[in-house]
Amino acid sequence: MLALFSCPKEVSITPYLSKDQIAAAREMDLLTYLRRFEPEELVHIGGDTYATRTHDSLKISNGKWCWWSRNIGGTTALDYLTRVEGLSFLDAVQRILGELPHVPPKSEPIAPLSKTEFTLPPKHADNRRVFAYLRSRGIDAEIINHCIKHGQLYEDAAHHNCVFVGYKHDKPTYGALRGTLSDTTFAGEVPGSDKRFSFAVPLCAGGKTLCVFESAIDALSYLTLLKLRGQDWRAANTLSLSGVYQPRKDGSIRFPAALEQYLKDNPGVARIVLCLDNDGPGRAASAAIQKRLSEYEVIDNPPRRGKDYNDQLQMVKGISGRVRTRGGDAR
Repeated sequence: MLALFSCPKEVSITPYLSKDQIAAAREMDLLTYLRRFEPEELVHIGGDTYATRTHDSLKISNGKWCWWSRNIGGTTALDYLTRVEGLSFLDAVQRILGELPHVPPKSEPIAPLSKTEFTLPPKHADNRRVFAYLRSRGIDAEIINHCIKHGQLYEDAAHHNCVFVGYKHDKPTYGALRGTLSDTTFAGEVPGSDKRFSFAVPLCAGGKTLCVFESAIDALSYLTLLKLRGQDWRAANTLSLSGVYQPRKDGSIRFPAALEQYLKDNPGVARIVLCLDNDGPGRAASAAIQKRLSEYEVIDNPPRRGKDYNDQLQMVKGISGRVRTRGGDAR
């Protein structure tokens, strides 16, 4: 009787990860990973705080990251790749080690946050915490009250955050959030915010000059400095970019959507004063923006003292100490 033999099945070999490879992958933080492999994803918010271009409510700072709209976070690039991008543990380790190239997805694995319905958080009964916090940062009381009166600033009911509101015509479409704790401060955005219509004072632009800042607090600090010098702060036009993008390898950047929209809506602007931060990302962004705006008179005007205009204001007023952004550098 003949013995029957079946052909052996094809055996798939799973790539092996050594303990050293896994340990090396676990050591890489998310900011380092993105700078090395996906620099176009980085958006500079201020100080050492970054967001990602794909998920603007995901903030990275002080070696940690948090995706606020989904309430998840972590410390390493491995956490991010498995929990946000949905990679397997094996693929994530290989990606970090440079063995698996990053390929942009052909379709969105998760519904884009830009499609999230924008709704401002409910208002608190008063604005005492917001007022006290901004005063502690040196912002002038008249300027704070001006923003509150015109619906551009308020205190949210749940967390007592500052809410800086941006408008598309008469409709709120953007909200920047800033915590009011004295020792550590949260920074983020209202989900669904349209970055094209960021915080700007005044609501209706006038004059030919626009001053551009990375954050709302820096814009209000600049207006306060004008008032301290005896100048008419109401005559100035200020715009917050809500952070700047990390430059690409060739030195170019993704042009700020807020600035592009502002210039489109206000064709009378002829002079742009770039008041971006006195750090690497701020200086690189300023240089890249100048190259793109050759048809305008562009002036680079970083703060003379400190890293940003709120730094300069606090130094002028003799205010000591800086507030630390939650999980990030002082802001």
